Amino acid sequence: MLKVLNLACAVIAKSSRESPADTVLRETLRNQRELSRDEGFLVSRMVFAYYRWLGWLKQVEPLREQIAHAKELAERFGARPQSFSEEELVERAVPSWVKTEMEVTPAWARALQSEPRLWLRARRGQGRALAAKLGDTHQFGEGLLSDILDYRGIEDLFRTREFHAGEFELQDISSQAVSLACAPKPRETWWDAFAGEGGKTLHLSDLMENKGLIWATDRAAWRLQRLKQRAARARMFNYRTALWNGGPKLPTKTKFDGVLVDAPCSGTGTWGRNPHARWTTTPQDVKELGELQKQLLANASAALKPGGKLVYAVCTLTSAETLEVIQPFERQFAEFERLELSNPLEPGSTIAAPLWLLPQQFGGNGMFIAAWVKK
Repeated sequence: MLKVLNLACAVIAKSSRESPADTVLRETLRNQRELSRDEGFLVSRMVFAYYRWLGWLKQVEPLREQIAHAKELAERFGARPQSFSEEELVERAVPSWVKTEMEVTPAWARALQSEPRLWLRARRGQGRALAAKLGDTHQFGEGLLSDILDYRGIEDLFRTREFHAGEFELQDISSQAVSLACAPKPRETWWDAFAGEGGKTLHLSDLMENKGLIWATDRAAWRLQRLKQRAARARMFNYRTALWNGGPKLPTKTKFDGVLVDAPCSGTGTWGRNPHARWTTTPQDVKELGELQKQLLANASAALKPGGKLVYAVCTLTSAETLEVIQPFERQFAEFERLELSNPLEPGSTIAAPLWLLPQQFGGNGMFIAAWVKK
């Protein structure tokens, strides 16, 4: 146990705004050849518990004592969550500046302190079969929702035969909801403007039955290379990749049936899964990202054909990156008419424009989705 504690201390000591804790953790565990899987799991739990409960800890105390206190708080919350008052959670779960950028509700704060759930996306129509193979796996719903799986086991999924066969991807439920909200059809042409490593690109392709064409672009070549590796494993072929820095010069002259702008953001919606980011994100980040998102949305919208669908999504809940982005866009581009969306995770739910997905609703990340049709 001392070895595990020492490693957790080392990870926390090395972590910073420039070196996120999850990155430092992966590198540290990768270099520990003699560390067992269970020990690596304990190191991870200690590190994330420390940042999840940082608002309760006394920084003047030795780091080991702080980690032990965080572990006690996590165990208490797991056993008796109501022993933490709403006022206490709102006050301590996030930095005080967050209240100036968004509403910090007791329900959201309580969701942030809960252990994150592990969501999988099965290949279309294969959710039931995959759940039976993996075990300890629950289907979220019916129809397309049956391919959203809640994994509760302890296996290293990256080592399973099913993962290497491309039968599933690890993807948060709210991220999957974005692609479902896009609702692409086979033989359409779509652009995933900020594809990253390709999670939503792969999902769009699956919904399109690997037919039609998807352009996947990103600023970083290494992310697109990772996308290609994942696409090969998933046997996805209906895509092209290109670099795009988000500027007015578009990567192709193609006009699209659909454009997804899953823009870079502050990620407040992911703070349950990534607690270190709560303490490294600043109000200036939120402001700068909001201005960037306005430019990206405006630039990407030029690639849409008449009658096409434009979807804007961010895994954040701040006003500056959500409503304050889409409202100026609508004033500037009158040819885009906002679409009302029903929550894809709640069939038959009341339609909304825009759509907010909150961590306390489904146990996933917070997500904001808006959509328009080009007249």
